[in-house]
Amino acid sequence: MEMQDKIKLFLAGLVVVAGIVGFYLIPDGQGLLRALAFVASILLAAGVVWTSAPGKGLVVYANESMVEARKVVWPTRKEATQVTLMVFVFVTVLALFMWLVDSSLSWLFYDVILGRGR
Repeated sequence: MEMQDKIKLFLAGLVVVAGIVGFYLIPDGQGLLRALAFVASILLAAGVVWTSAPGKGLVVYANESMVEARKVVWPTRKEATQVTLMVFVFVTVLALFMWLVDSSLSWLFYDVILGRGR
């Protein structure tokens, strides 16, 4: 990252800090002005970041992500229902298996080996 971009990111951070400080310096009775000051500082900082190389890279990444998201093929309602039911069945079978193993080990250790169940 170039020094120019580092300076821009630092300035964006300062703008956000100034917005937070401004939020707390404006009296409580002027809630709308406080919120607008903070939102304005965030928007200004976003504008400064957008002009930097990392900001431009983020915009390119976001655009490419939107293009990829449009390519997603979503399952039909029937497919989603079938997969959901398969997950529920698998979880139920696994829970029964874990209960069976736990009960068997408890019986083995406590009743058979230690003889506490008598």
